[in-house]
Amino acid sequence: MRRVLILGSTGSIGTQALDVIRANPARFDVVGLSAGSQRDAMREQAEEFGVEHTALGAVEAEQLVRDVEADVVLNGITGSVGLGPTLAALETGRTLALANKESLIVGGDLVTALASPGQIVPVDSEHSAIAQALRAGRPSEVRRLVLTASGGPFRGRSRASLDDVTPAQALAHPTWDMGRVVTTNSASLVNKGLEVIEAHLLFGVGYDAIDVVVHPQSVVHSMVEFVDGSTIAQASPPDMRLPISLGLDWPLRVAGVGVPIDWTTATAWTFEPLDEEAFPAVALAKRVGRAGGTYPAVFNAANEQAVDAFHEGRLTFPAIIEAIERVVDAHEPPAQLTRESLAEAESWARRTADAAIAASVR
Repeated sequence: MRRVLILGSTGSIGTQALDVIRANPARFDVVGLSAGSQRDAMREQAEEFGVEHTALGAVEAEQLVRDVEADVVLNGITGSVGLGPTLAALETGRTLALANKESLIVGGDLVTALASPGQIVPVDSEHSAIAQALRAGRPSEVRRLVLTASGGPFRGRSRASLDDVTPAQALAHPTWDMGRVVTTNSASLVNKGLEVIEAHLLFGVGYDAIDVVVHPQSVVHSMVEFVDGSTIAQASPPDMRLPISLGLDWPLRVAGVGVPIDWTTATAWTFEPLDEEAFPAVALAKRVGRAGGTYPAVFNAANEQAVDAFHEGRLTFPAIIEAIERVVDAHEPPAQLTRESLAEAESWARRTADAAIAASVR
C-alpha cells in the first residue's frame, strides 16, 4: 500500500487525487493533507480518510513533508509558494508527484540538483504523456518532444483582434475547468510556455527540440518523436485523474480511473502550428528558459501581476506578455541561485511589473 501525502488537498488536483484514492482503498493510504486556506474543507477530508496530520499554508506544508512518513508526496499547491514543499520532498527522498509546475520552473537547478533519477513524476497531463511515451525508446533515440495545446478560447484570432477581449472571455476555456490564473495563462499561452520550461527541466531535452502544436480536441496530450521517424502519442479523453493516478503509483497503472476513447464513434483530431505572432508567450518562455537562473522566476512573477491587472481592467490582454517582456528585459540576475535570491528576484519582478503596468495606463 502506498502512503500518500497530498498538498493542496482542497484544490482541483487534490480533490481528484482523493477521488482516485477513495476508489482504491486497498492500494493507497492518505497519511497527511495540507490546504491553502480552506480549513473546514480539509478537516472534512481528514475525517473521511482518517488522517491525523494536516497543515494550513505552504510553510506548514513544508514542515509536514519533513515530519510525516510517506511514500509519495503529491504537490498540488498553486504558485511558486510550492517550492519549499517540493524541495522538502526531494531532500527526504520521497517520490514527488508534481502538479505544482511553478516550483520546478522557479526553482530550476535548485530542484533538479536534489532530484534522484525518477524521483519526480510529472502530473501535468502533457508531461505525464511525455513520460509515458518516453518508455518506448532510449533517451539517445529521442529527436524531439511535442507538447500539445488546446489553443484556448482565442485560437485562430489575430494579434490585432485580441485588444478588446474581456476577462470573462479569457476564462471561457473550451476544455479544462481551472482557476483564474491558470485559465488566463492557457488563453495567453503563457501556461504552454511554462510547460516548455518544465519539459526541459524534467527530461533534459534542449529547447530547440521542444515544439508546441495546437490540438483543439485535447485528446492527444503530447508526443515524442524518435530518430527513426516514429512518433509515440499518448491519447485519452481529458480527465486529470489518469495522470494523477500515474503520479501516485508510477509506473503502475490504476484500473478504471479514466474512460477510454470510444473507437466506435467517428471523430477527427486536428493539429495546427502555433501562431507565434498572436501568441508570443512560448518564444519568450524559451528565451527565459535558456537564460536560466532567476529568469524563469521573474517571468512567472511578472505574469501573475499582469494577469491580476488584466482582470482588474488595468491592462489589455495582449499587454500581459508585453509587461512580462519589459520586466524580463530589465532583470539583472544575482551571482548565485539560492532560495533567498529567488525570493528577492520574485519580489523585484512583482514591483517592477506593477510599476510598468501603472505607467502603461497613465
